[in-house]
Amino acid sequence: MPGKCIKHFLLILALLFIPASLFAEIKYEKATFAGGCFWCMERPFEDLKGVSEVLSGYTGGRKKTPTYEEVCAGATFHFESIQITYDPAKTSYSKLLDIFWRQIDPTDPDGQFVDRGLQYRTAIFYHNEDQKRLAEESKEQLDKSGRYEEQIVTEIIEATSFYKAEGYHQDYYKKSPVRYKAYRKGTGRDKFLERIWGRKMDTDHDRNKKKVDKSVKAERLKDLSSLQYKVTQESGTERPFENEYWENKKEGIYVDIVSGEPLFSSHDKFASGTGWPSFTKPLEPENFVEVEDRTFFMKRIEVRSKHANSHLGHLFDDGPEPTGLRYCINSASLRFISKEDLEKEGYGEYRKLFEK
Repeated sequence: MPGKCIKHFLLILALLFIPASLFAEIKYEKATFAGGCFWCMERPFEDLKGVSEVLSGYTGGRKKTPTYEEVCAGATFHFESIQITYDPAKTSYSKLLDIFWRQIDPTDPDGQFVDRGLQYRTAIFYHNEDQKRLAEESKEQLDKSGRYEEQIVTEIIEATSFYKAEGYHQDYYKKSPVRYKAYRKGTGRDKFLERIWGRKMDTDHDRNKKKVDKSVKAERLKDLSSLQYKVTQESGTERPFENEYWENKKEGIYVDIVSGEPLFSSHDKFASGTGWPSFTKPLEPENFVEVEDRTFFMKRIEVRSKHANSHLGHLFDDGPEPTGLRYCINSASLRFISKEDLEKEGYGEYRKLFEK
């Protein structure tokens, strides 16, 4: 008994000397910004100290729980936006504002870069009077700085209901890094920011890019079947006539099973009689690497995906017109996305291929 009492006494004594701050509940706050495509706006805030969550969503509109399609149609007047949950003791709202301004073109009233429409307007949605004051001050300072030739038109609006976007939009840059990089480059956002601010704004992420890409790939590899792993990572070959896509006749595109980079269109698929999916040409030639293959006492051209370095198959010159080529590809290295799912999966720009 005495020993037990001593333990209790020591525990009470220790608790008396533990700082009260350790028991204090963290009081998180919200910050909501609209800066065009929410895919591009999530990334700069997610690794910031004190930020616990960044969500893509819709706000500032006239309809409850809008869908992506409704927002894109412009009928609901929502902004594509992000909502940040952060600890103000570790990250100030002023810091968040500074990062926000450095991601956008605040002089554009009709959208952001290549993305045009009501949903791509810029705005700061304040959650209290202090946020409103800081937002107005930062906007005024930026306007007076002379950094922009035109007037800043970014609105400062009282925050209303925020509706979380569909799951496939969340952390898009992590889920589809190749697609995200290609999209962001195509928008012209980074070129504009570099011209205005003198350097690329996404530096923290770029510094860790190789590490992030490798970790993303490692996660994807865990989800592969043994056959998919053998084919893509060990240059294996699946059985002919016993694979998923050799006879697939649905309309859509084929992407790399690991990275998601677009590879082929169903329009260019043909029945080669070999028992493997065969295509006359690639959908995106820049996503391919051709390598001389001298295995099995033959000289062949191996085809690999550029970004994931997945083994795809081989290229032959015995295909039909108009190219005369045959990309003989393993189903195990591909993922098929039907034309109906292109928008949902983040490949909306390819939808026009299947519009009659």
